[in-house]
Amino acid sequence: MLVHQLMYRGAAEQVALYGGQKEITYGQLQKQVILYRNFFYQQGVRPGENVGLFAKNSNEFIYSYLAITSLGAVVVPLNFQLVAREVAFIVQNSQMKTLITMGHLELAEELHSYGYDQELQQLVIPEFSSELAEQAIPAAAVPIANDPHAVCTIIYTSGTTGNPKGAMLTHRNLVSNAEAVTERLEITAEDHVLCVLPMYHAFAWTCAVLVPLLNGASITVVETFAREVVSVIRDTGISVVFAIPTMFKLFAVWGNAIDFQKVRLYVSGGSSLLQEVYQQFSRKSGRVIVEGYGLSEASPVVTISSPDRIKIGSIGSAVPNIEVCIMADDGQVLENGEIGELVVRGPSVMAGYLSRPEETAQALRDGWLHTGDLAYRDADGDFYIVDRLKDMIITSGENVYPREIEELLVAFPNVLEASVVGVPDKLRGNAGCAYIVMAEGHELDKKALKEYLQANLAIYKIPREFVQVNSLPKNSTGKILKRLLREKAENGHEQVG
Repeated sequence: MLVHQLMYRGAAEQVALYGGQKEITYGQLQKQVILYRNFFYQQGVRPGENVGLFAKNSNEFIYSYLAITSLGAVVVPLNFQLVAREVAFIVQNSQMKTLITMGHLELAEELHSYGYDQELQQLVIPEFSSELAEQAIPAAAVPIANDPHAVCTIIYTSGTTGNPKGAMLTHRNLVSNAEAVTERLEITAEDHVLCVLPMYHAFAWTCAVLVPLLNGASITVVETFAREVVSVIRDTGISVVFAIPTMFKLFAVWGNAIDFQKVRLYVSGGSSLLQEVYQQFSRKSGRVIVEGYGLSEASPVVTISSPDRIKIGSIGSAVPNIEVCIMADDGQVLENGEIGELVVRGPSVMAGYLSRPEETAQALRDGWLHTGDLAYRDADGDFYIVDRLKDMIITSGENVYPREIEELLVAFPNVLEASVVGVPDKLRGNAGCAYIVMAEGHELDKKALKEYLQANLAIYKIPREFVQVNSLPKNSTGKILKRLLREKAENGHEQVG
């Protein structure tokens, strides 16, 4: 089965999408996708091409995604929080010719700086969507894509080298993961799933879009997360909520017990669910939260707790058809209780990173996807994340790699050295803290630095704190000891530098 074929799983008269101006049935969804498909083909989209999709949550996002994949093209969903420099890198890296967007993006200058001088066609959804039904657009002249092993989407994840890398996911990767989540959570056509997580994110797309489509269920599409989401949950018959820990923390603040009673299943992912957040939501709602774990490279879900066996702090057991184990540095599989790297294999594991053979070989070794996360397994087969091998910071469910920020910081006038580490944040889970060494005789202008970063980074990547220090702690080879910086940050920056 292919991703775009999931739109045929529901009965024609069954509501597929709530939200926006009207309800959309599965029959109407199919007609819209075909209209979009024919229009994109008319505009030159062809099999094998990488096509960008830059939009907030909407029915049109779903129409565009399914239309692109049905042509045999590859969807490149972009985080709508990215600034022009970040978008331009992905356009250049994926050799994108067409970008589907909600509004024209000014990218020419940034694309030129990357040496990408090809014409980028931007198709603006509000400009073409309302007239599609009235236009006599001929049917696309290519057969609908039918290779489950073909790449369906490229998900860009922040890279340790400072630039993101594109994880290539096939139709089989995504559909198999949707099937695994369905089995674990027992999703049926009777369910009504909330999609408030951003659709560009693998967690949202697989769990809150593909899973309900696979089962002929309904989806309520919410453009952005805000206080009003609580009333949506209370009043619209939502039965399944996928959310990140930050959302559950705010639900506990914004809502009352009656607001959450109709939902049968709350699922948390994207970052670790703190025990305090779990308890705050549970006390307010009287409901439990099912915690899961995943990464884009695995489409993304790897483990989910069983709804009838909640263990606070555990990310649960491997979902069906996915094999998970704890591995030592030498490749030895460790026993229960022993800490090592969590590794994964199965049909949802990516094909590799786009144009990154060395990093693909490093991530995919001997058939296993190496996650870079330290964990252990208990006697019941449930897993627990202990720490991260990588320096990645997860803030409100978004992955942030310090290296990208550090490279920008050291390009700022009179900054000699910079190091960014993650520090606990009550709302976002983690946030960045930047330690900066200035040239002799210069003081850090935090206001100017923040303005500079805001022009070059998505807002969620910008550190919460900026601390000027005399020097950074290093080992004998000159490597910055980030562990010491984290300890100092947690102690109020005492004795740093």
